[in-house]
Amino acid sequence: MAWLGRQGTRAVAVAIVLGIALPPLGALARPYFAETVVVLLVLAFLRVDPDALRVQWSRQRLLIAAAVWTMVAVPVLAGFGLTALGLGLASPALLLALMLNVVAPPTFSSPALAALIGLNAAVSLALLIACTAVTPFTAPAWVGVFAGSDVTLPPVALGLRLILILAGSACAAMAIRAIAGKAWVERQAERIDGLSVIALFGFAIALMGGVLANAIENPLLVIGLLALTTAVALTFSAATALVFLRTAGADTAFALAHANGSRNMGLMLAAAAGAVPELVWLYVALAQIPIYLLPLAFKPLARRLASREADAKGRIKQ
Repeated sequence: MAWLGRQGTRAVAVAIVLGIALPPLGALARPYFAETVVVLLVLAFLRVDPDALRVQWSRQRLLIAAAVWTMVAVPVLAGFGLTALGLGLASPALLLALMLNVVAPPTFSSPALAALIGLNAAVSLALLIACTAVTPFTAPAWVGVFAGSDVTLPPVALGLRLILILAGSACAAMAIRAIAGKAWVERQAERIDGLSVIALFGFAIALMGGVLANAIENPLLVIGLLALTTAVALTFSAATALVFLRTAGADTAFALAHANGSRNMGLMLAAAAGAVPELVWLYVALAQIPIYLLPLAFKPLARRLASREADAKGRIKQ
């Protein structure tokens, strides 16, 4: 289990490939998709050190600005843009998919991926917690405002499910930590990561099960959605980097950019209880590919940033 936990991003890639390659398992796993999301959330909350988390709230102005940008500004700008394009009339299902994308908080793996890239993982973690806390209130509101007339997804029900999923997962993790003790949890870190990998396999198989069939039957649709999800992730990232580059510095701006491009759409799908059109399932599945490829784009930027900082420190010493 510990070995499995050490595989990190390689395990994520394998999970996605297996999810695409084993569509019959996807049909069996899809009814339990929400349960896999809850297990992933419990394990993610369990890996968050409360003491380390308290340290991340020191830059409150930056954190508030980043959270407002992520959970308010981006969804509102995207919502007005999609409304202006008339997407609700052309394809209500695609409108819902895009709105579930823009209202979702960052993925729970964003701090770990930021650390692997070499970015500011601390601010990524703080943003993740802040955005997750407000998601049950902001996400249903934006879905109701911009997609409410086109979809049968009651905002109140969505908010209640989000509260139950997030609060229940956090409470379960707190109970485990309280009963087992902080020292035990820290000793089991790699094994907990191994359990996360197993849960991720179930998540990927349930989510990616329809990708292969759709790719065979309608390859242009799959290619188009993959291009769209990639464009959305890159646009979120680039816009966030530009907004925070001057005020927060490159390291923090790129970390916030990565978090904005990596949204937890699986959480939104679980909160919707799977009661969404098949196109939404396909969109969310294909969106996982750019999310986990995004670090490849950020790593060269992080290396350049580190090199510039080293050069600057060298000049100061001289």
